[in-house]
Amino acid sequence: MARALISVSDKSGIAQFAQVLQQAGYDLISTGSTAKVIAELGLPVTPVEKVTGFPEIFDGRVKTLNPFIHGGILARRGTDDEVMAELGIEAIDVVVVNLYPFVQTVASGAAPEECVEQIDIGGPALIRAAAKNHRDVAVVTDPAQYARVAEELAAGGLTVEFKRELAAVAFAHTAAYDSAIAAWFAGQAGANALPAELAPRWTKAAGLRYGENPHQAAALYEDASGAGLAHATQLGGKPMSFNNYQDTEAALRAAYDHPEPAVAIVKHANPCGVAIADDVAAAHARAHACDPLSAYGGVVAANRPVTAAMAEQLGPIFTEVVAAPDFDPDALALLQTKKNLRILRVAPTEGGLDIRPISGGAVVQERDTLGERDQIVSWELVAGEPADAETAADLEFAWRSVRCVKSNAILLAREGATVGVGMGQVNRVDSCKLAVERANTLGDGERARGAVAASDAFFPFADGFEVLAKAGVRAVVQPGGSIRDEEVIAAAKAAGVTMYLTGTRHFAH
Repeated sequence: MARALISVSDKSGIAQFAQVLQQAGYDLISTGSTAKVIAELGLPVTPVEKVTGFPEIFDGRVKTLNPFIHGGILARRGTDDEVMAELGIEAIDVVVVNLYPFVQTVASGAAPEECVEQIDIGGPALIRAAAKNHRDVAVVTDPAQYARVAEELAAGGLTVEFKRELAAVAFAHTAAYDSAIAAWFAGQAGANALPAELAPRWTKAAGLRYGENPHQAAALYEDASGAGLAHATQLGGKPMSFNNYQDTEAALRAAYDHPEPAVAIVKHANPCGVAIADDVAAAHARAHACDPLSAYGGVVAANRPVTAAMAEQLGPIFTEVVAAPDFDPDALALLQTKKNLRILRVAPTEGGLDIRPISGGAVVQERDTLGERDQIVSWELVAGEPADAETAADLEFAWRSVRCVKSNAILLAREGATVGVGMGQVNRVDSCKLAVERANTLGDGERARGAVAASDAFFPFADGFEVLAKAGVRAVVQPGGSIRDEEVIAAAKAAGVTMYLTGTRHFAH
């Protein structure tokens, strides 16, 4: 008789699958609570200790680590038969194992001792052994695979090709499991933020229609945190696209850079409007006013629940995605009348590593964050009069907002709202010109005059600043650090423009 070993932490669907295996002619071997579930169905099952001749010990820490188990899995049929017969080892042909819920235990906030107890040892050993010997052994690691295995059995048996497919999934599964454990231990040990080896743990959550372009395959992968855009709940609209995810991530970052109620409107990963206000409806109206032309077909993110008033404003505007921590019932009902509008309830996450693939590897950095250094009290006044309270608030808003603009970035703001954004230019002078042009041509009158400006990096020459001064900008915040800082500062003094240096920059490449 063929034999199947079943030892699962996640028991969903296992009763039905055990019946499938038994009806397909497999004798069942099982451990602990899994054996109990199978026995309660009235199916014959052999406890693992009957195979090993040794009881489970140390509260189940050791139960399958035994030559009668691993020999039955790893033995090469047709090569090791004589040794198997001599030692009394019987073959195991199917291994059904899923692992202790280590990631879920960590996410629950459990104590370190409890997390350590959820590090599976025997399970990964069984999975790897079966996957290594996949020519002779099928390894099943996920309840989602049960239906497919049942179909293959009903169609005539488990082919080598199918078992190889299962093995590929199995090795990826144990690799991800080990990487999660390694990352947790690194954190517990206070290890360097950039470890010697890095193995991100992402699980495929869904296929996407295509990538940036129709000829590119794409999929969504998620981590185990349960938070962030990958774990968003979609409450309406068409499926998300690859580009939707990119733009929504940028919009969420822009909105959540502000402690006040804030709304960001993003197009092609750049903001076309950011604003703060006493409520999200007012913030959205002011963000939209920055660049109504570009807001068409944009992505909108709010850092507070969307209200009915904001939903009514969104009604006549073609919008791809609206994302927020929640939606008032009346707001959701209004938005759901727009059948193509993607509505996302999402809790963003902070921290972690910023990983960007390159050919042959990746570049990795800590995520850029805002802190005390991004407040005006930490900045150096180098030209003009100290900012009054209103100007100081606008400068801080502009500095927080420019962080989400692709470099070279210049952002103009007034009264807690952007009025002009110059982004992604290959020189800072053009970014200044673009910010001024957009401020003055997309709104009513000369919106640049009397606004404040933020530059994401230093001015290498005075020429970029002079574009802003000529347009009537009243105050500028920039990192400083250029070898020509004195030239730029002198230009600010000559123009009577207040200038602050932050000593830090916020490039967004």
